[in-house]
Amino acid sequence: MFASPINRIILTGALLATASIASGCSSIDRLSQIGETPKLTAIENPTAQPGYKPVQMPMPKPEVASYNANSLWRNGSRAFFRDQRAARIGDILTITVNFTDRANMANQSQRSRASTEDAAITDFAGSKLLTGNAAKVLPGSLLATDSTASYDGKGSTIRQEALQTSVAAVVTQLLPNGNLVVEGKQEIRVNFEIRELIVAGIVRPEDIQSDNTIDSSKIAQARIAYGGRGQITDVQQPRYGQQVTDILLPF
Repeated sequence: MFASPINRIILTGALLATASIASGCSSIDRLSQIGETPKLTAIENPTAQPGYKPVQMPMPKPEVASYNANSLWRNGSRAFFRDQRAARIGDILTITVNFTDRANMANQSQRSRASTEDAAITDFAGSKLLTGNAAKVLPGSLLATDSTASYDGKGSTIRQEALQTSVAAVVTQLLPNGNLVVEGKQEIRVNFEIRELIVAGIVRPEDIQSDNTIDSSKIAQARIAYGGRGQITDVQQPRYGQQVTDILLPF
């Protein structure tokens, strides 16, 4: 069943009223804060917030601590002359992303072709006996073609990209040869836009510096993604309908 025009008008009015009330409450709150400093959010228990989920990360196998008499050393200790560089599953290291890319490419291609085909028959059997309009019907050439094709293409690409930042990554896997699989993700929200940085790859423990950092150029199978999502990104991207037509339309 279709809604009648009156029901549509009532529904539209209700939606407008709801939006007006919501915007009115927001305006009242903003007016009440004129001349005052913005209030800070109260400190709350993060685990009590809606949608909270415990973090689950890959962790190393637990080690049983054993104490030796008259000794300051304890098995499984994270300090006291122990190498603090990441080496086990669950350890954290800092990846310095220093990415600079420049590309300047140009190409040009030219192609041309000319061909002529002519297969003529000047005399048919008994054609000399024909006169008048009958003689005009006979073709002067059985086959005659002439074609010319040319192509001239030029293309150029100029690209310059630079990215410098740091992100903490977690060791997610220890390969049989001792190399470490690491992955780090960072999200920064500014107003209604979220900037994301994702770094993943394989590193050698020998390339990790003494301060537990490693340069992104020493990551094998590196996967670095830097982008965003939010209102600004939505405006910069073409609409879904346009993207679908760009894929489906052959012209």
